[in-house]
Amino acid sequence: MSDAESTRVAFVCVQNAGRSQMATAFARREQAERGVDGQIDIVTGGTDPADHVHDVVVEVMAEEGFDLEDETPRAISQDEILDVDIVVTMGCSAEGICPMTWRGDARDWDLDDPDGRDLDEVRAIRDDIEARVAALFDELVEEA
Repeated sequence: MSDAESTRVAFVCVQNAGRSQMATAFARREQAERGVDGQIDIVTGGTDPADHVHDVVVEVMAEEGFDLEDETPRAISQDEILDVDIVVTMGCSAEGICPMTWRGDARDWDLDDPDGRDLDEVRAIRDDIEARVAALFDELVEEA
C-alpha cells in the first residue's frame, strides 16, 4: 500500500455489543502500537445494534486494560461498507448486508456469542479475538 492508500477493516456483527466491540478495541491497540494509524482504518457496527455493550464484555475487557463501558453499539449501513477492504463478521448472521456487494475480502471468524456466557467462556472468546486481530495486523503490515 502506498502512503496515500489505507486499508479499511470492518468488524461487523448483529448487535455490535460483544465480539465486534472486543475486536475493535484490540484493533485500535494494534493500530497504535504498530504505528499504522492512517494506514489501517477501523470501522465497526451492527445490523441491529444493542443499547449497550454487554456487561460481561465490559468486565473481561477491563481485565485487559480496556474501558468499553462508555462505548455505544452503532449501526453499520450497506453504503458504509461498500469500500471496506476486509469485512470481518463474528460468526453471526449479518442480516441486511449482502457480502456480494463488498468490494473487498469477506471473512467470518465463527466466534461464540459472549452474551449470557460465564466469565471464563467470555475470557476464552476474548483471547481468541485478540489472537485473530494480531494475526490480521501481521498480515496487513506485511502487505504494506
